[in-house]
Formats: sequence, structure tokens, C-alpha cells
Amino acid sequence: MKLAARQVEEFLQNPGAAVRAVLLYGPDAGLRRERSAAMLARIVADPNDPFCISEIASAQLKDDPARLADEAAALTFGGGRRFVRVRDASDKITPVLKDFLAGSPGEAFVVVEADDLPARSTLRKLFETEKTAAALACYHDDLRSLDAVVRAFFAEAGVGIARDAAAFLSSQLGGDRELTRRELEKVLLFTGGDGEVTLADAQACVGDSALLSLDDVALATASGNLAALERALPRSLKEGNAPVSVLRAVARHLQRVHAVAGGGGSIEEAMRRLRPPVFWKNEAAFKAQAEAWRPESLARAMDRLMEAEATCKRSGAPAELLASRVLLEIAANAPGRRRRAG
Repeated sequence: MKLAARQVEEFLQNPGAAVRAVLLYGPDAGLRRERSAAMLARIVADPNDPFCISEIASAQLKDDPARLADEAAALTFGGGRRFVRVRDASDKITPVLKDFLAGSPGEAFVVVEADDLPARSTLRKLFETEKTAAALACYHDDLRSLDAVVRAFFAEAGVGIARDAAAFLSSQLGGDRELTRRELEKVLLFTGGDGEVTLADAQACVGDSALLSLDDVALATASGNLAALERALPRSLKEGNAPVSVLRAVARHLQRVHAVAGGGGSIEEAMRRLRPPVFWKNEAAFKAQAEAWRPESLARAMDRLMEAEATCKRSGAPAELLASRVLLEIAANAPGRRRRAG
């Protein structure tokens, strides 16, 4: 069973008794873990009971194919369904999952976690076509979905958030759902859980975050500062930002530069209209970029970033290398760099 994006939340709340196994796949490891935990909470009365939960590495199933059926058939002391998690799955264990879904005994609920899988993946096809299984894609949040995550987080905590604060957080986070929630928890702790989260609150908490290393990459790329980019990009990747997230951050930055450079009127006035506003530490660099770049050049650079993102999503693609190459290419051809060189 292949679930559409609009069906996912309802499914997580009630997977249904007929579903025996779920495949969670995609590049956002934090979102995979979050959805696995959500289903665990629905299936098992006590998530801390070790007799109700079993974890199996994919490599173990290759060496011992019967292990999955044995774990699924095991009984719990207190009754209820058993929860079995299979980690680091790949197409190599498709035959094991196929045999299990064909009629292995037991009422266990099996969650299979895998990295990004292409449409031709045999494991993905199996879970998309079997009636007693489901496949859930776990991709990185875009600006729209991330805004919903931010607002839902504070709504659940009973705390309001200003529009510009939500926009700022949405522009800074999103590389990994787990990291995003950690940053939002930091903001909630900072505000004490009272009143409304303001833009100043959000900037005070996230301003020095590792996730803001994305800003360093974007600023260095748009400024044509190759030395700064060669320092910022490896640091950003090491801090957990996925290559696709880095490319998107640079694209968002160039979109904002485009809005100012092509908006008519003075640069200063156009910058004041931006929401969220430019972080005060970056105002001078941002203004210089808006003055140097032309709208048509920005459009070409954003097209290159979109092409690179699509290529990075292909299974087996060297995403870090591809992202590095396109960012260095854009930086090397940045108008500010050419002007300084002249």
C-alpha cells in the first residue's frame, strides 16, 4: 500500500489491525525515527518494556532469514502485539520480507527502516503493492511543511508564536526532523513556555546554532568567497545538514536576494520588506550581494541548484560531491567575486 502525503498522519494515529509491516524510507533519518516512535506508542502499551520490542539489523536477516518470523511469532508476557524494528534495510532482504508477508505466523507489527530508495527498489515495490504492508516516504521538510511543523510544535505546547518568528525558524531549520525539534525545544525552554515566542526569542536561541552554518554557506556562495565556502561547507555537512538541505538553503537565500535586487526602489527599502528580516549580522553582506547580482544571473544560479538537488536525490549519487561542485561553481562566477578580481 502506497500512502499519499495527506494520508500519513491519519495512518500514524491508526495503522489498522490488517497492516503487518511498514517501510519507512527516505533521506530524513530524524523523520524516520519520529514516525517509528509514533507507531511504537500506538502498538505497544509500554514502550519501555523490552519483552514487547525487538530490534534486528538487516545484516542479521541475511545470515539468519528465519529470525524475523521467529521474533514476530514470539509472545509478550502481558499480551498485545509485539513491535519488531528492522534497521538499515535494503533490497537484499526483500525475499525475507516477501516470505514474511506471505503468511508467517504471529501478530507482531514490523517496522522496516531504510535510507532513500529509488522507485525501482524491490523492497519499496513490495511494500507499495502488498495489502498488508505500507510504504511511507520520509523526505526533508520544505518551507511549507516546516512552517506547519513549527506552528504545530508550539500549539501542542500551548504557546503562541509570532508570524515573523515562525518564518525565521522555518528558514533556518529543516535539515533533519529530529534536529529541528531539538532547536524548537531550545526556544521553548528559553521562553519558559509562557506568552508568545517573538522573533528576538527565535534569533537568540537559533542564532548561534549549528544549523545556522547554512547561512555561512549561503553567504559565502553568493559573495563569491571561495575560501569561506571551503571552510563553511564541510562544517555544515559535519554538523548534520544533508547536501540537499544545504542546496535548498542557498536557493532560499538567492530567492531573497532576487526579491531585493529585482524589486525596484532602494535596496534598503526592499530589505526592510523581507520576512523574515535579514539577520542583523548579515545585513552588510546581503546588501552587497543585492547590489552586485542581476536578476537573470540569480535565476540561472537557482536553476543550477534545482538541477543539482534532483541529481542528489538519485540513488547512489555522490550527493556531497555534487553539492560541493555546484556551490563552488556558483561562487566562482558570483558577480561580486568578478568585480573584486578586476
